[in-house]
Amino acid sequence: MSEKAPIPAEGLNARGLSASLTVNDIDRSLAWYHNVLGCAVDRKFEREGKLMAVSLRAGEARILITQDDGSKGADRIKGEGFSLMMTTAQNIDSIAAGIHARGGVLDSEPSDTRWGQRMFRLRDPDGFRYTISSERA
Repeated sequence: MSEKAPIPAEGLNARGLSASLTVNDIDRSLAWYHNVLGCAVDRKFEREGKLMAVSLRAGEARILITQDDGSKGADRIKGEGFSLMMTTAQNIDSIAAGIHARGGVLDSEPSDTRWGQRMFRLRDPDGFRYTISSERA
């Protein structure tokens, strides 16, 4: 067995993390991300006149949603086993109220954490889970 190269002292120094999510109905998901969550549309990608992917942004956060082609089974479960977390300097209660006003449903209402943040949870139409929280004080 050969020796592995040592990990540099500083380790990985990423400048961001983006998510790419495969969705069942791209039109429904686009409506949710844009109209309910409030993400801006950066770019739409079409193939043969059919919407296949949408690049979205929420401040520095980037999300790419792509239409599931069914090759891995139409009934496969999405969004299980992980949660995407977004932090913001905006007022958490105002964000949650806006989501409610636009027809969104929260998994949990805004609450304070023991770490000094305020947060709430919600899911997109495919079950991908999000935690939206304030920056640490």
